[in-house]
Amino acid sequence: MNLTKKIFSIVCLTISTFLLIYVFYRSEIHWNGTRRDYYFIYYLISSALVLSSIITFYINEKIKTYLIIILSSVVFSLYAFEWHLTMGKGLYKKAKLYKQQTGKDYDTRTNWEIYNDLKKEDENIVSDIPPKSHLAQEGKLFPFSGISNSKTIQCNENGYYAIYQSDRYGFKNPDSEWDKKEIEYLLIGDSMTHGECVNLPNDIASVLRTLSKKSALNLGYNANGPLIEYATLREYLKPNVKNVLWFYFEGNDTSDLDSELNSLILNSYLKNLNFTQNLIFKQNEIDELGIKKIERAREKIEKRNNLTFKLLKFIKIFNLRKSIYMSIYEPQLQPQPQFKEILKLAKELSTKNNSNFYFVYLTGYHRYKTTYHHKSYNKVKKIIEELNIPFIDIHKEVFEKESNPLKLFPFELSGHYNVEGFRKVAEAIHKFISK
Repeated sequence: MNLTKKIFSIVCLTISTFLLIYVFYRSEIHWNGTRRDYYFIYYLISSALVLSSIITFYINEKIKTYLIIILSSVVFSLYAFEWHLTMGKGLYKKAKLYKQQTGKDYDTRTNWEIYNDLKKEDENIVSDIPPKSHLAQEGKLFPFSGISNSKTIQCNENGYYAIYQSDRYGFKNPDSEWDKKEIEYLLIGDSMTHGECVNLPNDIASVLRTLSKKSALNLGYNANGPLIEYATLREYLKPNVKNVLWFYFEGNDTSDLDSELNSLILNSYLKNLNFTQNLIFKQNEIDELGIKKIERAREKIEKRNNLTFKLLKFIKIFNLRKSIYMSIYEPQLQPQPQFKEILKLAKELSTKNNSNFYFVYLTGYHRYKTTYHHKSYNKVKKIIEELNIPFIDIHKEVFEKESNPLKLFPFELSGHYNVEGFRKVAEAIHKFISK
């Protein structure tokens, strides 16, 4: 066997084996098995590469030569595309449109760059801390909110970083909302409900306050799934709430529930209706835990040279993988059996509290950008109808009425809703409940 071609087989086997081991490490050790659904495709690809590498030891020299040429061309093409994406075509488009629309420069800083910049002005500033982040290292306490009474940095999809003053329990509300004698709306959900990447008063809860001229409490948080949302309702539901709005996002709520079901603490809310962490009395502990989590993340990032970090992202073709995922991804996962049980319990809890319970179905960017199939939607809707829960279909109430639904997303690109999108969703909800 030609030495060069034998080396080719050895190198391929070494790299593919390392890739498989790395996928296992990320899935089973770093994430404690909570994101196997995400890493499944990487398991398949890396396993196929290992098998293919072994086969190359036994094929003839001519075929192996062709393989070397093909593989080299593929690798070169992948990194050429990655370079193109790294140079920021999408960011350039956003920056150009933002400048045209506002006359301002697009904030190109990363989350940690703006955190470090603002930390120099206000040492108490924090970033938001998704409850889901506690799944990887679950301790004795599982918070469902962020750090309280603090300026909190969210994200940037609209040209600026959304920043809000968190309330006494670490949620995105004016703190005075907790003192209201009557709460017209209590919102439960994920980042769409949280109001990701828009400032107050442009999130759904704020618009509902304006429309109803009454109080609204937002208990939504980034990356929440149905089980965390139910547990949040158990911990923070007040006795004077008129309407509970349960927001379901078709983009990831089903996959979020998969990882949540691995948590011992979260499962306790399903198995024991009397279980509680008494979180409203533990905000100091939640704050301390959140600050430590932010500092650990900050130290980890600062240890990595910025150039080295960018180089690693380039080697892992991060932007290309993300672009492909966002282009072909469709939320077709079927709701788990526990999903119906969670909704049943949430409705019963609300009814016992003399609160009306509504299910708000939120659609995402990919429904309007790619070919969409309705299997998951129909399954979820059937469950809600079987539970006799009012179903607010945001696709029909909002997006179906738009000649260009993509205009309700930042720069017509993938992301959360923009200011206009959040406003129209809130208007549709208020109209539905008021009729």
